[in-house]
Amino acid sequence: MTDTIRVGAGCLNQIPLDWSGNRRRILEAISQARSADLSLLCLPELAITGYGCEDHFLSHEVATRAWDSLLQITPHSSGLIVALGLPVWIKNAVYNATALLVDGKIAGLVAKQNLAGDGLHYEPRWFKPWPTGQHIHSDFHGKNIPIGDLIFKLGDIRIGLEICEDAWVADRPGRHFSSSGVDIILNPSASHFAFGKQEIRQQFTREGSRAFGAAYIYANLLGNESGRAIFDGGGLIADHGKITAEGPRFSFQEVTLISKTVDIERNRLHQARTASRRVEVQDHPEVSLPFDWPKTTPEQPQDPLPPMSKEEEFTRAMALAYFDYMRKSWSKGFVVSLSGGADSAAVSSLVKIMLQLATHELGQQTFRDRLAYLNLPEDPSTWMHHLLFCAYQGTKNSGETTRQAARHLAHFLTCDFAEWEVDSLVEEYERSVEKVLNRPLSWENDDLTRQNIQARVRAPSIWMFANLRNALLLSTSNRSEAAVGYATMDGDTSGGLSPIAGIDKNYLRHWLRWLEHQGLPQTGPYPALSHINSQQPTAELRPPKHKQSDESDLMPYDVLDSIERAAIRDKKGPKAAMTYALQKHPNYSETEMKEWIIKFFTLWSRNQWKRERYAVSFHLDDLNLDPKSWCRFPILSSGFAEELAEL
Repeated sequence: MTDTIRVGAGCLNQIPLDWSGNRRRILEAISQARSADLSLLCLPELAITGYGCEDHFLSHEVATRAWDSLLQITPHSSGLIVALGLPVWIKNAVYNATALLVDGKIAGLVAKQNLAGDGLHYEPRWFKPWPTGQHIHSDFHGKNIPIGDLIFKLGDIRIGLEICEDAWVADRPGRHFSSSGVDIILNPSASHFAFGKQEIRQQFTREGSRAFGAAYIYANLLGNESGRAIFDGGGLIADHGKITAEGPRFSFQEVTLISKTVDIERNRLHQARTASRRVEVQDHPEVSLPFDWPKTTPEQPQDPLPPMSKEEEFTRAMALAYFDYMRKSWSKGFVVSLSGGADSAAVSSLVKIMLQLATHELGQQTFRDRLAYLNLPEDPSTWMHHLLFCAYQGTKNSGETTRQAARHLAHFLTCDFAEWEVDSLVEEYERSVEKVLNRPLSWENDDLTRQNIQARVRAPSIWMFANLRNALLLSTSNRSEAAVGYATMDGDTSGGLSPIAGIDKNYLRHWLRWLEHQGLPQTGPYPALSHINSQQPTAELRPPKHKQSDESDLMPYDVLDSIERAAIRDKKGPKAAMTYALQKHPNYSETEMKEWIIKFFTLWSRNQWKRERYAVSFHLDDLNLDPKSWCRFPILSSGFAEELAEL
């Protein structure tokens, strides 16, 4: 009888429809598992195709190519057990399945029972959920293979699977495993990053092991796979109700692997002790195959890694997302219109952070190799000049404070930097319009028009530099601006990627202060941000005598954040949102709060069309406003007219 075995979880940085690349990374994980003397390896959900294939999951060719990849991978599992995911067609329906490879053969397929259909996830659009307890044999390209709600009996050890969302529901498949004598539960996942989510994963992994009396192995995807979602890796192994191994999160490696020896006999003893308290269910069908489990020596459990602060999670998630989005889009660096304000400072600083974290983990030579298409010179001190170009585009309404702040930050970042004036362009547009109107434009009558032309006139030049450098233009709008439309379309929203559109301005300012004074150990502090953090945010689009600031135009950013949480995340109406905001901010009067509530709901409704046009942004939490993946709202609506009238 097998007492202890060595198991592992592999996290992969895959690319949708990258057949040879995805296969190469899977084979690398198998090779590492063999070198680590593993008997069993769990790899992520849909690892063969990539998770983000979208409507191409409905293509028969995708399933055919995925199966061909599986057949090429299978012989490499000789002497091992490997779980990895792919889509399969059965009777004109597509299923999200995981194949279990055993000693160079396909033992069977387990299909996902609970599909993720909220937020970023759209699985029910493509896949059909597998009925609980059902199993069949089906012909897969000439091979008769079992598929369904299966348990695998390999030698004297039983293995069951929960595929990602299966573990997040109340009636999870694992509840029925202990009565069937399952020793190991595998969870191949594609679990996107959100603040604090790793602690929830630890909880269901730990609880799955404790409650079901089994070793539990969780594997995740890694990196910015297909645009919006960031996968943070962080594989987990739990044994007897404790996390015994945890993998790195936000790694720049293509493959990460964790391994641990689990105590099968100890878990069986737990099952025996709790058998009288279990509700018996019909046994799952078993696929039995011989397998020679090598004996291993028990190890001491590893304490879980300390939880990351929100600042660290944000920094690492964004750095990895920048790195992957740049290389997977074949962009030759980034271009930013550096205004001297908080948003453009954050967007630009993250490029340097990406470089620091990636080279710290990968080493300089591997970093160059991974970005070979950039042809970076050997001297690392010059790399920021290749990776980032920033420009300060001033007008007569720009202040010396922001100009100096942009200069200081660009110097600290050691990026390419230029500055020029755009007044002549603004004036030419205004003169042309004044001729048609047959009257002069004034701030009294044409305030918004005159502000917007200054923002828009900056876009063509910065786009030119993005084109000249074959680089990615980064939009600098944040989530707070998106909520109320406080952004100029084709101005500060211009860009191919809007990295901070998923984070609110209040937190962004906090993060910049943290980065100024502390940062991560690998980055150190960014003292040049003092020139940014000492300012009050302002668009600098009105003449200086107006003393324009963002918060005077809108409302205090902390209040805006609270109203947004109540109205958008919690779906509260104006009255309930006002009650919530007053409780959070008792220092403001009811009259002030009523004015801000009316402004928020009016501007929110009026500016949905702007949110529809924002460039791709990174998903960070459940407050995302991206209408294509998270927060849908009608472009045309009543604008809460009755609700606001009741105030």
